[in-house]
Amino acid sequence: MPEDKPNLELFDNPRPERDYIITITCPEFTSVCPKTGQPDFGEIIIEYCPERHCIELKSLKFYMQSFRNKGIFYEALTNEILDDLADACKPRWMRVSATFTPRGGISTDVVAEYEAQM
Repeated sequence: MPEDKPNLELFDNPRPERDYIITITCPEFTSVCPKTGQPDFGEIIIEYCPERHCIELKSLKFYMQSFRNKGIFYEALTNEILDDLADACKPRWMRVSATFTPRGGISTDVVAEYEAQM
């Protein structure tokens, strides 16, 4: 992970023999529109089936806050979060859904998925 982002900490999956889904909701996500410099507000939902490791939530909070002043389009943002999290914890499956507050009467939702290669 690049040096400008906080490290994502992990912990051992307590039930690696079982498929189960962890859902993490970040309802107060903010980033910056790269065109206007205005803040973008949204909700990020992370769902994943862990393999050997789970994501520690305090480090995830700091990671998500690192986007607060970053100019980035919704599509790039959603895929960057998915890439970083999947790279860190190597889940069996992961989905990142981003729903942004309407701007100018237009709302945007972006969903990206990762599936481990077996």
